[in-house]
Amino acid sequence: MMDHRIIHVDMDAFFAAVEQQDQPELKGKAVIVGGSSNRGIVCTCSYEARKFGIHSAMPIFMAKQRCPHGIYLPVRHERYREVSRQVFDILYEVTDLVEPLSIDEAFLDISDCEEKTYDIAKYIKEQVNQKTGLTISVGISYNKFLAKLASDWNKPDGIKIITKEMVPDILKPLPVHKVFGIGRKSGSKLNQIGIETIEDLLSLSEQNLIDLLGKSGVEIYHRIRGVDQRMVEIDRQIKSIGRETTLTRDTMDKEELKKYLFIFAQEVSQSLKRRGFFARTITIKMKDAHFKAHSKGKTIEKYIRDEKEIYEIASEALEENGIEEYIRLIGLTVSNFSTVPIEQLTFYDTVDKTLENASKDKRDWSYL
Repeated sequence: MMDHRIIHVDMDAFFAAVEQQDQPELKGKAVIVGGSSNRGIVCTCSYEARKFGIHSAMPIFMAKQRCPHGIYLPVRHERYREVSRQVFDILYEVTDLVEPLSIDEAFLDISDCEEKTYDIAKYIKEQVNQKTGLTISVGISYNKFLAKLASDWNKPDGIKIITKEMVPDILKPLPVHKVFGIGRKSGSKLNQIGIETIEDLLSLSEQNLIDLLGKSGVEIYHRIRGVDQRMVEIDRQIKSIGRETTLTRDTMDKEELKKYLFIFAQEVSQSLKRRGFFARTITIKMKDAHFKAHSKGKTIEKYIRDEKEIYEIASEALEENGIEEYIRLIGLTVSNFSTVPIEQLTFYDTVDKTLENASKDKRDWSYL
C-alpha cells in the first residue's frame, strides 16, 4: 500500500494577523481580537500578546489584567472570510483533495501530485505571503495526526516534516494533550496518575488505554506509534451555521434581543447563499447571567434561506422560550440542510395536491 503524502496548513494568529496587515501601525504590537468589552472572549491574539499568557477563549477582562496596554479590536468576520477565500484558492490550485477544518486551517492529500512535497509546501507559503501578506505554517507527514502535529512545531511561519523513521522517538517528549483524541478532561485524568508525556503513554498496553480512555484508547494506542488511518475528507459536511455574541450588558428585554437575532439572520442568510444551502431547523441559544445555557429550536416543513423568514422563526422561538433570567449571550443557528428548496409534504398535503390536480383535469371521470 502506497504511503500518503499529507500536508496540514494553519494560518498564524489569523484574525490578529489580518488586522496587522490591514493596519501596519499595529505590527509588532500586542493585538487581541474579540472586542473591547470586558464581557467578551479572546478569539485570537498576536504572538506579541501571547508573551503575556493571553490565549484564545480567555475572557477579555482577564486578558486586560495581563496585558492592559494591548490593542483590543472587534471581530470582522466578513474581512476574515474574504482573506480565507484567497488562501483556499491557493490550496485548490495544488489539489482538489482539500479538507477544510476551519476558516484558517486545512489538510491536503498530495499523494497524486508529481511535484516534491517540500516544493509544494514552499509554494503554498510563498503564494499566501505574496497574495495576502500573511504567513502560514505547514506540517508534512504520511498521516493526518503527524502532519497536524508538525504544523505546530515551528510556528509562526514554520515548516516541519515528520517521517516514519522519526516515530516514535520524536513524539516521546511531547505532553499527552498533543495527541489528537486526548482532550482537557482526559489529559487531566492521565496527569493525575502520573502520565505526563507520550513516552509515558507508550509504556501502557492497549487494554490499559481502553480502561483509562474508553473506546478511543484503541486509536490513541496506534496513533502514538505513528498509525492513523483517517483519510482527507473532501466532502466534510457542515452540520450547522450560526452566529452568537456576548452582550455588553445583561438584559431581559426581548426587543433588544430580537435586534441581535435580526443581524444574525442577515449574516446566516448570506452564508447559506454563498454555500448554496437551504435550512429547515432554526435554533436560538441563550446563556443567562448564571452561565446556564438555554436553547429553543424550530423545524419547519420547507427549506429556507431568506433572512426575513429566518428572523421571523427565530423571533417566534424567542417568544415561546420565555425569559426568566437576565441574558448575557444570544445566538442563532440554522441546520438540517438541503441544496434545493424542497418542501416536506405531509400525507394530507399530498392528498390535497392530488385533488387539486384532479380538479384541473377536464376529462370526464363520471364513469368511475
